[in-house]
Amino acid sequence: MAGRALMAAATPAIAALEAAGLPFQMHKYKHDRRRDDYGDEAVAITMKTLGVEAAQIFKTLVVDLGGTLGVAVIPVPNKLSLKAVAKALGASKAEMAQAAKVTRSTGYVLGGVSPLGQKTPLPTVVDSSALQWDSILCSGGRRGLEIQLAPADLVTATDAVVAEVTA
Repeated sequence: MAGRALMAAATPAIAALEAAGLPFQMHKYKHDRRRDDYGDEAVAITMKTLGVEAAQIFKTLVVDLGGTLGVAVIPVPNKLSLKAVAKALGASKAEMAQAAKVTRSTGYVLGGVSPLGQKTPLPTVVDSSALQWDSILCSGGRRGLEIQLAPADLVTATDAVVAEVTA
């Protein structure tokens, strides 16, 4: 469905794309509240309904860069290299951020964190593998909502750097 078709269901992520005038599509699915493997759930459902590959579906991970937060956007099946994300974002080290800090800073709950429309925009790195696809999917800012867009548009909208940050 087209981005403008669900304005009533808009999240800050969708509002950010609308404001930037960037094309995107939204894809909703029913999130199973018993699951906490949000990325795997998105992959299982999205691959089946849209016919995309798992490596096209990206997760948003928030890292603590020694007192400040940053964001890494990587394919769901991959693991994050903390060393690589620290280097890409100009920090000496990185560790996974605490859930409470993530929610407070981004305005999103875990499993629904989008790289777009965060309450406090964070320095962002998008894994270079994104550029091999015509389109990728990432969280739309709510569990059960994915946004499909061109990788270059995600990089533009988040003012991200692009680097290999998977382990």
